[in-house]
Amino acid sequence: MTGAPSKIRLDKWLWHARFFKTRTLAAKLVSGGHVRVNSNKVDKAATKVGAGDTLTFPQGNQIRVVEIAACGDRRGPAPEAQTLFIDKTPVQLVKPKTPGADRVGGRPTKKDRRSLDLSRDRGLE
Repeated sequence: MTGAPSKIRLDKWLWHARFFKTRTLAAKLVSGGHVRVNSNKVDKAATKVGAGDTLTFPQGNQIRVVEIAACGDRRGPAPEAQTLFIDKTPVQLVKPKTPGADRVGGRPTKKDRRSLDLSRDRGLE
């Protein structure tokens, strides 16, 4: 090929941009109806996308919003894949689920547990 195509299959672009490890995983996500192209739900992996289209899809625990900057002609290294899109994902603050999660271990120490027990109201004792 002499240059990048103007339109490319959605599953292939998601794979080229390294959002998914395999093209099959990308196709399953699209076929499941979990991807939106320009705010429209799509369920066909063969949907053609090009530069300027906005994609919204789940990845892990977050919802990714990306704008396609280029189609690309191969699945290259990560620095090359990062040039294919503009990330517009809003920043989400991660709230720890357990007390003491900000520490390396993630669990409260015995000292923390004792101080927590002492700080609680004992009721009618």
